[in-house]
Parts: sequence; C-alpha cells; structure tokens
Amino acid sequence: MKTFTNVLRADILKMIHNAKSGHPGGALSCVDMLSVLYKKVLNVPVEWDKAINFNQRDRFILSKGHASTALYAVLAHLGFFPVDMLASFRMLGSKLQGHPSSRAQLPGIEVSTGSLGQGLSIGVGLALALRLDKNPAKVFVLLGDGEMQEGSVWESLMNASNQKLDNLIVIVDKNNLQIDGNTCDIKSLEPLDEKLKAFGFEVYSIDGHNYEEIEQTMLEAKKSNKLCAIIANTIKGKGVSFMENMAGWHGKAPNDEQLAKALEELC
Repeated sequence: MKTFTNVLRADILKMIHNAKSGHPGGALSCVDMLSVLYKKVLNVPVEWDKAINFNQRDRFILSKGHASTALYAVLAHLGFFPVDMLASFRMLGSKLQGHPSSRAQLPGIEVSTGSLGQGLSIGVGLALALRLDKNPAKVFVLLGDGEMQEGSVWESLMNASNQKLDNLIVIVDKNNLQIDGNTCDIKSLEPLDEKLKAFGFEVYSIDGHNYEEIEQTMLEAKKSNKLCAIIANTIKGKGVSFMENMAGWHGKAPNDEQLAKALEELC
C-alpha cells in the first residue's frame, strides 16, 4: 500500500506544480485514508455509468474540497478515469477543478464541495434521504480540523445526532494545522473526542497513516448501528520532509527544485 500511496503523493505534487496552484499539505495528510477508503471500504463500482445507477452505492463527500488532488489521484489510479487526465488539473475547461465539481461530470464525484463547512450538511441530507428510502448505503464525509471551526459543522453534527443517523460516518483529518497556523492557537477544538461524544457519537481515534488501523476502524464504523466519528491523527504534508508539519505548505505550489527533491524522497 505504501508504494501505491507514494505514487499518489507524487501525482498530487505534479498536479499542483503543473498548475502552479493547489493545496499540497492537506492533500498529503488525507491521501492514505482516501486510498484505504476506496480500495477496502466503499461499495462503489469503478464503472461510473453503472455506479450512478446503482442506488445502493456508498457515498463519499470530500468536505475539505481544497484537498481535491488527493481524491483525483485515487480515483484515477483505481480506474474511474484515465491517469493522464491528472495533468489537466485546474486548467481552463478541465473536469479536474481546484475543488471537486459535480457539474464537471467527473466520474466519482458525487457533489460539489470546497466552501468549508458545507460538506457535512450535504452528507446529513443524503443520509436522511437514504434512510427514508430504506437504502442500506453508507455516507462518508471527510472534514478538515480547521474546517471544524465553522459553525455550520456543529449544526450538522447536532442534526445528525438528533436524527440518530447510523448510516453516516464522519472522518476528521486532524493534522493540527490550517492556513494561518496551528489550529489550537487559532481556535482550539480540544477536547474534540469529548465534544463529539457529547453530541452522541461513537468516537474512534486512529493514526491516519496506519493502513491497517484505518481499514479496521472504517469497516467497524460501517458495520456499526451507532452514529460514528473517526478522528484521524495525521501529519500535514506527510511523506515530504520539508513539507511535514509546515503551515506554509497549506496552499503553495512547489517550484522545480522543490518538486524534484520531493519526488526523490517518494521514489
């Protein structure tokens, strides 16, 4: 799996370097989780024409839409669309926009995201609709910890709890950094686990880079009849030494020299 995710990390950096724009830090912190989610957990056919007509498919929402390159890399390498499309990231007319867009009709993208704080409310609505239809599909929503500072997130958590949505799995990419610095200095979320428990969630805390732990926890949450939240402790910029735990790499493209150094580390 590490070889696979290193290929994805390399593609994330190439996309952002080519576009001269993007968000490497948060994409690198969540790509391990997305890889396990799509390879081991989600029930989603790769043939998207079939998938969208398969109503019992699991739904995934990347609420932290600025990490789109991680999702695009995973989807491409698993066959949702050709890998060579990754080179068009953020280009005019491309289906691979800076934030996932359902209007672009890119295979694998369920909804448009990117305005932080909105993805979970969409997920709650989807989960409610699926339950009303007696559909066994699950809804997974990946949030950033900086995004958790949005009030709309807590409204959605409250509603999910009130509705007892056992078909919703909330995942928090807790890399402890946001664009302006440390989350604990800007607006602390702690104690996040206790807050989520107070909202009625069954809470799991995991190493967001441990593939076996990610898989085991996600599958357990998927089988659970409780409202579940997974706090994934991650490293922003994971896999590239000079990007790790550096807030400055939140939304910055590597130059030629930096890309070459990063790719050398990943090979």
